[in-house]
Amino acid sequence: MPTTRATPTDDRSTVRSLLRLWPYVRPVRARLFTAAFVAILASCTGLVIPLVLKWLVDGPVADRDPAGVWLGALYLLLLGLAEALLFGLRRWLVARPLAGVEASMRADLYRHLQRLPVAFHDRWPSGQLLSRGTTDLMLLRMFLAFPLTFLLVNGVTILVGVIIMLAQDLMLGLVILGPAVPVVVTCVIFEKRYAEVARRAQDQVGDLTTVVEEGVLGIRIIKGFGRHRSQAQAFRELSRTLRGTELHKARLLATILGVIVTLPEVAIERLCWAAGATGRCRGRGGFLSTALALRWPVDSIGFLLAMSQEAATATERYFEVLDAAAEGERGPALPGASPTLGFARAGGPPSPTRAVLGVPPLGEARLPAAQRGLRFDAVAFRYPDAPLGSPPVLERIDLHIRPGESMALVGATGSGKTTLTALVPRLHEVTSGRITLDGVDITAMSRQELRSRVAVAFEEPTLFSASVGENVLMGAADGAGAAELDRALAVAQAEFAHTLPQGTDTQVGEQGLSLSGGQRQRLALARAVVGRPEFLVLDDPLSALDVHTEAAVEAALRDVLAATTALIVAHRPSTVLLADRVALLSGGRIAAVGTHHELLRTNAEYAHLMSGADQTHQEAAR
Repeated sequence: MPTTRATPTDDRSTVRSLLRLWPYVRPVRARLFTAAFVAILASCTGLVIPLVLKWLVDGPVADRDPAGVWLGALYLLLLGLAEALLFGLRRWLVARPLAGVEASMRADLYRHLQRLPVAFHDRWPSGQLLSRGTTDLMLLRMFLAFPLTFLLVNGVTILVGVIIMLAQDLMLGLVILGPAVPVVVTCVIFEKRYAEVARRAQDQVGDLTTVVEEGVLGIRIIKGFGRHRSQAQAFRELSRTLRGTELHKARLLATILGVIVTLPEVAIERLCWAAGATGRCRGRGGFLSTALALRWPVDSIGFLLAMSQEAATATERYFEVLDAAAEGERGPALPGASPTLGFARAGGPPSPTRAVLGVPPLGEARLPAAQRGLRFDAVAFRYPDAPLGSPPVLERIDLHIRPGESMALVGATGSGKTTLTALVPRLHEVTSGRITLDGVDITAMSRQELRSRVAVAFEEPTLFSASVGENVLMGAADGAGAAELDRALAVAQAEFAHTLPQGTDTQVGEQGLSLSGGQRQRLALARAVVGRPEFLVLDDPLSALDVHTEAAVEAALRDVLAATTALIVAHRPSTVLLADRVALLSGGRIAAVGTHHELLRTNAEYAHLMSGADQTHQEAAR
């Protein structure tokens, strides 16, 4: 089950949390301030109505003046219309800019998620991230549209109303202010308790979102193993937990509303008693009308504070992600995500690599042969969240892949092969040592430059909800067209794409699950080779292919590998034979390096691995 990421709220300041929204609000501050001023004007207009009503009753009505009554009624009508129009204007002023604020925050969140390291995504449930980009941002927009304005408006309204009442009768004004102290104390207590429950509820929404997402993406597994009842039970338990938290919120809100609504009623009762006891009833209709007009601003304090607490919690959750350290960039920042494909592109088209043009990279001719190509120098790696004292996954990796050479990486399951390949494009950062491309430390390059030179294909092929062509051309420079696409599909033996209903424009659906595993893997391989990279990292790219398709892909790959420097994770002897040399990874270290035939003769562990792989391969062929 997902793990809720609650954050202690003891030392949290609601105001300090909400102030972090200012950079997003600042561009539209003029319209928001104007809207707040209009709302204050509308609220004050409402306070004038009791004064006009007092004049109408004490004057024209008491004097039996029909013309004065009609005039007073006209004044009341105009004031009511003015109040309604002003509130409508306030709503119009805030609608468009706040939609822009929400869109900007969502875009920043998505862009930042693309730049966060893989280790971050390994730790965070996807539903927690999804809820921050949807539910939390909706709460923030609602807060900026309504509670923020009306906390200010109602505060000013109460202040102006109190001044009007004190100006009319100081003693009665002090009487009605009596409950103010217990109301303030109740609000302070309520704020802390409600903040804790609101945070818990929003985290539980993220957990529930994760379960729904996993249930949809894993529907084949759930149905295949008949686990729909257990999944439904898990969902019901989380829903029940969330329901309990929401009911706890409702009880807290009911308590504060009960106190806030009751105390003003008590104050009005005391006002009537004091006015009657002191003989101040005559001529105090306007005072009482003003007191009654303040009931809604006072009564609204409870739910306005509740919405403010939920907004503060949503702000914290949003900035928890934005505050996470992104992958360091020494070059220009990556642009935002492509709205068409739903994934980030690598920016403008990188200049063609010199290797593709048949020219050695700058300075390569002057480099000693020992520094050229892809080198691992004393590389060690430990996952950032690994327990203290646990052994590293990789330790003192020394490996040199010469320019134009292909090296197969072989090892038992769990030996660290995939982790090693992830270090080259800096999906993970080395703990110690260094990796160089043609003598340049990869940490000295911007990620944009590094990933334009290194292409990867993973064992688990991931496709996006886009067309076949768009998925493959992710690996090419912007502007690549049909010729590059067709060449890559031919190399990966993925010409089946042309036979799909709309050819390469066919939408593959979420995760590419409308295709077979072998088809997805071939498209992922095509994506890796379409850009003619200088360096190619392939993590067991043929594992899902049948023997005949594998042989065809290998034949086409030989031409690609002849023009690039490649590191290939391999399990089958046929894949190993694509490489010039083989490195055996054992226990997180490079145990041996040599050709396939040399290691078969001299290394018992390698011979054992290959004998098992060869037997499995032959059984699959039969």
